[in-house]
Amino acid sequence: MNALPVAKTTRPGNALAGKNVQRVAAIIPAKDEAERIAATVRSARAIPHVDLVLVVDDGSEDDTQHVARAAGAVVVRHSHNRGKAAAMETGAAVVAMRDADGRPPRLLMFIDGDLGDTAVNTAPLVRPVREGVADLAIALLPKQAGAGGRGIVVGASRRAIEAMTGWSPSQPLSGMRCLTREAFEAATPLARGWGVETGMTIDLLRKGYVAVEVPCDLKHRASANDLKGQIHRAAQYRDVLLAVNARKVRGAVDAVRHAGSNVRS
Repeated sequence: MNALPVAKTTRPGNALAGKNVQRVAAIIPAKDEAERIAATVRSARAIPHVDLVLVVDDGSEDDTQHVARAAGAVVVRHSHNRGKAAAMETGAAVVAMRDADGRPPRLLMFIDGDLGDTAVNTAPLVRPVREGVADLAIALLPKQAGAGGRGIVVGASRRAIEAMTGWSPSQPLSGMRCLTREAFEAATPLARGWGVETGMTIDLLRKGYVAVEVPCDLKHRASANDLKGQIHRAAQYRDVLLAVNARKVRGAVDAVRHAGSNVRS
């Protein structure tokens, strides 16, 4: 039998003793999700080990913040839209302020605001991270009804991740992710726009963190093949390429610096 991978993040001491008290914070970046956010929040609150559900309202023009708060979430709000990466960073910072002294930092579970009642099905992402098998767990979603893409953006992201790290994920753009605080901080600053997942995966794998994909029965609002959907995928493709190229440049610069230090030594 193949041995399970071992996460780079050090497990809490009490976890090693079989008394894992590590908690999980569900962070939900959301913009104009008033219709679905209440169901998403209620469902996220039912995930085992989750003791904090935080919605980051990223400049919504509807009642997202009020609906989320009424459903039981802690809510913070950006006064204007700053993008998913900024919302994720804000959420992680707020969770850090709420982590109790003397206890392990909460694991961070990022959940899309449109999952509705299926948000609870992200629960399988917690176990491999909480038990030290992985530093990052990524949700594998079933085929979504109404999705109209041809896999161009997914393919570009997958090929880039494989070329730069050796790992070929099935769904590199999946936004439902659970990771340790240490891993999140190692991935910051996050890539902007729709390149955030691709950039995070490359950065963490390059630094020796362990990622796994876990099947989760989730349903969200898929992009159709109409004009709006095509514009969305074009923006995704642009942002993925920007994230990848930035990391290629960073890798080249690091290689030059390393070579220079070897010459001097």
